[in-house]
Amino acid sequence: MILFAVTLITFFIAFIFIGHKNSVADWGNFFINVIDGWIRIYCRYFHRFVYQPIPISDNSPTLLAANHLTGLDPFLVVAACCHPIRFMIAKEEYERFGLQWLFRAAGCIPVERSGRVEIAFNTALKALHNGEVVFLFPEGGINRSNQPLRKLKAGIIKLAKLAKLPITPLRVDGMRGQGHTLPAFILPSQSRLIVLPELECGNKTDKELLAQLALSLSGDKGR
Repeated sequence: MILFAVTLITFFIAFIFIGHKNSVADWGNFFINVIDGWIRIYCRYFHRFVYQPIPISDNSPTLLAANHLTGLDPFLVVAACCHPIRFMIAKEEYERFGLQWLFRAAGCIPVERSGRVEIAFNTALKALHNGEVVFLFPEGGINRSNQPLRKLKAGIIKLAKLAKLPITPLRVDGMRGQGHTLPAFILPSQSRLIVLPELECGNKTDKELLAQLALSLSGDKGR
């Protein structure tokens, strides 16, 4: 029992040390920083992650959007960014048993799918005004790279216009288990993330902007 306890404590200390040493973004929470480090290790070695660093200046508000292929996608975005990110996620995912504390500590923003999105929208807008990074999947659900992009939610355009910010589109691909939440976590892959040109939202209609964003996220631009 003593040997087991010593081994367990040693493992825990090593886990904390290695995770913290490899962390990049400062999430304002020591344990979340440790998880940040392990996410980067996991993506780098298990998924052979190849990416373009997401360009974010210190204290500069940034609105990110990406296509959505698996549950692994948020990990890839974290691993490609040197700043903490406020992820907008479905409320039912945010309230998932055993994970709510993690989502809350990481600053995730829960979104009700029923259409009552005002609270989440205002929280995201406030975060952007405070110079934070906000991320969302405008498809609203998981898809596959060989399938047409889902119809994008118009809220991202409204958010960009009210915040007076461009949208930075990201394209993720290369992971296995596409179309599902969990398989990509256990299937090794060679995942990729491409940073696409910013989408300025000032002088175009919402319909035009959604069409342009869809082209970028679908891979018709930036490959």
